[in-house]
Amino acid sequence: MTQTTLDLCKAGISAWQQAFNAGDAAGCAANYAQDAIMVAKPFGTFRGQAAIEAFWADLISQGFAEVAYTDVDWNAHSEGGYVLSSKWTMNNAFGVVHKEHWQVQADGQARLTYDEFEVLGER
Repeated sequence: MTQTTLDLCKAGISAWQQAFNAGDAAGCAANYAQDAIMVAKPFGTFRGQAAIEAFWADLISQGFAEVAYTDVDWNAHSEGGYVLSSKWTMNNAFGVVHKEHWQVQADGQARLTYDEFEVLGER
């Protein structure tokens, strides 16, 4: 059975979540396209896998863990792939995903090409 684009995008967010919850910053970054842009409010904008991996490594080193998504909404994007928006919680913070654009890459895996999220508070 061939996986649909939406299935591949859902597998991508699942793989990212598993990597984050395992404390694996490299695994998190592997779920971003090479030239991805990540806007992490209020921290800043990060471009490319190396910068994105450094951000996640720093966050994980501060004890952030246990990310979970709620109120997840998927919408087809006009340029291909799907956009996820949701609320999220971690062990010590919560916020919102404004826009995660997941697109299937040449290797058949869906990866983030654009990620914009915001921390709304501490837990």
